[in-house]
Amino acid sequence: MDDLKQTKEDIFLEKEGMAPAEDHVPEQNYDVLNVSDHLRQMAEIQPYKRAVVYPAGWDERGRVAYTHMTFLQLDQESDCMAHGLESIGITRGTRTILMVRPSLDFFALTFALFKTGAIPVIVDPGMGIRRMVRCLQESRAEAFVGIPAAHALRKLHPGYFRTVKIWITVGRRWFWGGPTLDHLREAALERYPIAPTRLEEMAAILFTTGSTGPAKGVIYTHGMFDAQIRFIQSHFGITPDETDLPTFPLFALFDPALGMTAVIPDMDPTKPALVDPEKIVEAIVNQGVTNMFASPALLNRVGGYAKDAGIKLPSLKRVISAGAPVSPANVEQFASILSDGAEVHTPYGATEAMPAISIGSHEILHGTRKFTEQGYGMCVGRPLERMDVCIIKITDDPIEVWSDDLIVPDGDIGEITVRGEVVSRKYFERPASDALAKIRDGNDIWHRMGDLGWQDSKGRIWFCGRKSHRVITESGSLFTIPCEAIFNTHEVVFRSALVGVGDPPNQKPIICIELKKDGKKIDKNNLRKELLNLAARNPLTEDIKTILFHKSFPVDIRHNSKIFREKLAIWAK
Repeated sequence: MDDLKQTKEDIFLEKEGMAPAEDHVPEQNYDVLNVSDHLRQMAEIQPYKRAVVYPAGWDERGRVAYTHMTFLQLDQESDCMAHGLESIGITRGTRTILMVRPSLDFFALTFALFKTGAIPVIVDPGMGIRRMVRCLQESRAEAFVGIPAAHALRKLHPGYFRTVKIWITVGRRWFWGGPTLDHLREAALERYPIAPTRLEEMAAILFTTGSTGPAKGVIYTHGMFDAQIRFIQSHFGITPDETDLPTFPLFALFDPALGMTAVIPDMDPTKPALVDPEKIVEAIVNQGVTNMFASPALLNRVGGYAKDAGIKLPSLKRVISAGAPVSPANVEQFASILSDGAEVHTPYGATEAMPAISIGSHEILHGTRKFTEQGYGMCVGRPLERMDVCIIKITDDPIEVWSDDLIVPDGDIGEITVRGEVVSRKYFERPASDALAKIRDGNDIWHRMGDLGWQDSKGRIWFCGRKSHRVITESGSLFTIPCEAIFNTHEVVFRSALVGVGDPPNQKPIICIELKKDGKKIDKNNLRKELLNLAARNPLTEDIKTILFHKSFPVDIRHNSKIFREKLAIWAK
């Protein structure tokens, strides 16, 4: 058979007379798994369905012009790139920094890396250059795949990339060496034999945002990715005939594995709070989007715009919002522009364990909202099937071995811990962080979320804030989410933040207030009196005697929603 005389499609679809692939594994060997197997399966089931849709430009009338790859094309393109990667030394186990913007190439490259068994290292560029390069240095990567701007960055900071030996440029190469992506595309058009990786084998290193401490590299295994795909598909009822608008690039990678078409939004993913809502609405309406992942900040911006403009989004079946607490008001606003039966889901988790718990807008708006506004905390729902969640005693010390004696009674506030297939077992070369976040339970691992909460009699978990953000006073501990809810009910308050000044156990509690745009001209002295009266009437906040007004809270880059209370505490002091 002369493969060079065949099209990529012919090679991919030819079944008869095909020699067994070198990585063929007997069906009974369930320990062998590669996350890219999901893409290949979808390419066989629905080869001509669009896998990735990308806004490539505009036509003469200003309408968005899209380009796309089908599942068959994406599988073929990633096969070709996998051959190219292997030819230059990127193979199984090669830690490879990936700094490519959301695009058709981003999808093809990521799955090509998975197919070779290489380990993508993914860092959010929005965390800032200094923190980002430190993360990249910590990964001790051996290869680097990036756009020209990323290569310019590494030339400016060469000390952070001393372990890297292979450089690939996606786009135009400037004054540095190494192959380009076009060079990789010159590789064979043959079907690539997917690496026979193991369930517990490292598949990727994904860095946390570091919003409450140093950013840490979370080790993802092929088994973890596989479990996430199964959990997401099962819990949210996602079917392969759907279209997704993933406004966070990392979540976009689940779409090909789920069989969904991924429509890449026209936006800067590092600034979701500043997104152009018209572009998001355009993509949803014109592409018939049925599923959307959005940070709370983006949800608020797009929901407010659509509600004011009288726009409805009937194609959306579900909206998934995560990354930070989603206020009931935000949920209500976006739910109002959806059709009957559609829901806003707010799953709870972290880079180390997602998704773990979830709740929908119907239960929030018709059941838990009134309690959230009274200071009970924010209900994040019930554990997903096959996930274990326990609330344990609050301590800042390591816990080496699990014991049921750690569990607090229902109704008591403690630290949220989770166990299950989507829970990471360790960080990349951070034993001290492992000691603080992981608890051994036989062959299992419990992950300490670093969040505080309590469990009600219906098995629901109520989030009360980060453990590191609790304020410890002479009278006891104050928790951020319950206390802030009391102030957030005021009509001119956009959001509030509880911080502590001084050292535990003698901290002084202070509430910082960010006003809504239409409330910034209000008399702050009178408003301060109103807010202190609110505080005095509630036992949760009666000890808070100081109110400070802040122009705009510092927030995380990834979701534009997590408040940097550490910075506010310094400012308040």
